[in-house]
Amino acid sequence: MSDTQTRTVTIAAIAAEAGVSVPTVSRVLNGRSDVAPHTRERVERLLRDHGYRRRGSRPPNAARLIDLVFNDLDSPWAVEIIRGVEDAAHAEGVGTVVTAIHRRASDTRSWLDNLAGRNSDGAILVTSDVDPSLHAELRRLHVPAVVIDPAGVPELDVPTIGATNWAGGLTATEHLIGLGHRRIGVVAGTPTLLSSRARQDGHRAALEAAGLTVDPELHHVGDFSHEAGFRAATELLQLPEPPTAIVAANDQMAFGVFEAVRRAGLRVPEDVSVIGFDDLPVAQWSSPPLTTVHQPLSEMGSLAARTVLRLVRGEHLETPRLELSTRLVVRESTAPPRSVG
Repeated sequence: MSDTQTRTVTIAAIAAEAGVSVPTVSRVLNGRSDVAPHTRERVERLLRDHGYRRRGSRPPNAARLIDLVFNDLDSPWAVEIIRGVEDAAHAEGVGTVVTAIHRRASDTRSWLDNLAGRNSDGAILVTSDVDPSLHAELRRLHVPAVVIDPAGVPELDVPTIGATNWAGGLTATEHLIGLGHRRIGVVAGTPTLLSSRARQDGHRAALEAAGLTVDPELHHVGDFSHEAGFRAATELLQLPEPPTAIVAANDQMAFGVFEAVRRAGLRVPEDVSVIGFDDLPVAQWSSPPLTTVHQPLSEMGSLAARTVLRLVRGEHLETPRLELSTRLVVRESTAPPRSVG
C-alpha cells in the first residue's frame, strides 16, 4: 500500500468495497455495537488492508466537538453566526470550539494540529478565502467540513451555506426606486466574495429593470468595514451631483455612511436615504433606525452545524449548496427624495 493511497482512502470508498453504507463504516469506526459481527469483520479487514488511519480514540465520557473557524472575530456578524452554531450544536449534545486564523498560514497550521489532537467531529469554515490545501488536510484527517459564504466556487465535495444575496440586493434597490430615487450610490463589499458580487448584481438588475443607467462614478468598493463605508460615502457626497440614496453592502458600512452624511452637514433620510444588509441587532437601535436587508445569520450558523453533524453521521446531502431567504426590513433611514416628497 503506497503512502498516497494511505492518505487518500475515504470512508465512502471503504463502504463501497465492503458493500455497506457509509453510516455502517462510521459505526464500526466509532466502536458501536449495532453492527453484525460478520459485517464488522469485513469492514475492519478492509480498513486494515487500505491502511486507514483512525484518529485517536476519544475517552468514553469526553464531549463531542465541532470546530468553528473564522478569519477574524471583530464583527457583530461573527457573533450571530456563533450564536446559531452553538444553539444547534448544544441541542445535539455537541460542544463548539471557536478559532480565528487571521489569514495566517501559521495560525491555520496550529488550528489543524489542535483539531487533530482534540478529535473534533467536524469543522465549519467561515472564511472568505479557504485554501484548497486546508480542505485536503481535513480530508486526510477524515474531518467533514461545511463552508459558510465561500469566496469563490468551492470544491464539489464541500457543502456550502449562504443566503439569497442576489435577491437581497435586488429588493434593496427596488425599494429605493419605488420611493422615487433615481441617483443611487453603492458602497460595495469585498469584490472577491461571492456574496458581495451577488448583491451588486442584484442592484444592477434592479436599475436595468427600471430603465436606469448603471453609473460607474456612483459605485465604490470597500471591505465591509465601518471605515470603508465612511470613506466611500464621503467621496460620493462630494460629487457635483451626489446621490439621493446609498446602498451599503452591509450594516457596518451603512453606519459609516451615516457618519459621512452627518459630517457633510446632511441628514438621513431627509437628504440621503441609506439602506444596509444583514439586519444586525444594533440596526433597530441606530439613529435613525436602519432600513436593511435581513440576512438570517444565526439560522445560517444553525444550518451549518446541523449539516456538518449530518456528514459526521454519514448521511447523504441532497444538495451541496443551501441558501436561506433574505427579506427587506423597512425602518426610518429611507424616504422619498426631496424632489419627490
